[in-house]
Amino acid sequence: MNYKIIDKETYYRKGVFRHFSEDCKCSTSMTARIDVTALVRYSKETGTKFYINFLYILSKVLNSREDYRMGYLWQTDELICYDVINPTQYIFHEDTETCTPVYTEYFEDYDTFYANAYSDIERAKKTREYGLDMMNHPNWFDASYISWLSYDSLNIELPDGHLFFAPIINWGKYRVENDRFVMPVSVRLNHAIADGYLIANVFRLLQQEIDTFSQR
Repeated sequence: MNYKIIDKETYYRKGVFRHFSEDCKCSTSMTARIDVTALVRYSKETGTKFYINFLYILSKVLNSREDYRMGYLWQTDELICYDVINPTQYIFHEDTETCTPVYTEYFEDYDTFYANAYSDIERAKKTREYGLDMMNHPNWFDASYISWLSYDSLNIELPDGHLFFAPIINWGKYRVENDRFVMPVSVRLNHAIADGYLIANVFRLLQQEIDTFSQR
């Protein structure tokens, strides 16, 4: 886990950061549907899991820009940017109706990421432990699949005074609209380090990366 310290005086969002980290502490979130037709087709043709393929694309997108890799060290009041952020995914157990967090390290190499994610998921299926360990995983972001519903809106609230900068991403079942597969995705970021443009940009990058990835 490596990071660099951001100089708050030269930070390009200095004024916005100060306002939303001191005067008006809050988060902002957005839900939109993305076209996953190409990714569904690719997953079926290659015999790979759509879920892991999307998790890889999501992780790649969030690692592509510093704004999505920000962190806050409350002990020293430092704004930082991690070299890499990794997905914390969640495996649902039908028998107990509970989830097990799964820490999967991000690798830009697709084959490495896929193999590791698949192994992590299979291992998590064998336990019923919750095992969330945020203390030792500060540069991990939440990536949670809501498999039971193709929803239209989702909002996650955190305490206003909590400067939690890691992205929280949810997505639901894809559904058919106008002969295309579309999937709801929700993106939550702290307003101190992100605004509507940066959140909307996640959806743009996801769509772009899906289209590129599916042409492999």
